[in-house]
Amino acid sequence: MIAIAQASALTKMMAANEPDTEFDALRAHALFSAFRDEDFAAVTDQLRRVTLSPRELLYRQDTPAAHFYFVVSGRLRLYRLDATGVERTLDSLAPGDCFAEVMIYADPPRYACYAEALKASEVLMIPIRAYRDILTRRPAYAESALRHYAGRAVERFHDLEIMTLQNARDRLVRYLVDLLPEGLLSNVEVELPLPKCLVASRLAMQPETLSRLLHELKTSGLVRVNRGRLFIQDPSRLVQFGQ
Repeated sequence: MIAIAQASALTKMMAANEPDTEFDALRAHALFSAFRDEDFAAVTDQLRRVTLSPRELLYRQDTPAAHFYFVVSGRLRLYRLDATGVERTLDSLAPGDCFAEVMIYADPPRYACYAEALKASEVLMIPIRAYRDILTRRPAYAESALRHYAGRAVERFHDLEIMTLQNARDRLVRYLVDLLPEGLLSNVEVELPLPKCLVASRLAMQPETLSRLLHELKTSGLVRVNRGRLFIQDPSRLVQFGQ
């Protein structure tokens, strides 16, 4: 069962100038960074903290949406069921991510997918109505929200570009390249944001195909695989391989 705790005590801590890392992270997010202190407090007074166990659902596809969410800890995934009932992984979520925020402007707001915890996780549950009320009183805040949505739209177009690649190997390489941190030129270690079976679903391939392709990349000296971690000695070779 989802455990929910009210966050008003945490808001009081903020008012007393005590450190609160998760609220600092939320405040830094594009959807809140322009807020005045009193407006931010008006929202955080109404949010809830949600604790999820591994494999626990936060919400279901096509159900009414009253909240959007901010990841405090753990990891979640978003997925949809296709017409045949097969799960199609859409995205993974890490601490610092907001999700379901498009529901702020949806009419009527209904969740477009399932949200599931991949491991023990905590999220902040933010009432859509409270956020809308702030935007109504302070229309200037909408500009920051629209910039955030524009950035997300660019990300989605990039995801679509990857998925239009017909070659499964090319899709995998582009996916791995996107995981590379900027500025590191050698001996890079990255963690897959999803279990391998879900990475396969995310890239529209069978798990056996993913295993075979990772083995090919390993044989080519491009990556070394240790469970969910990848070691890439020369990222530039991997980038060139995907071009």
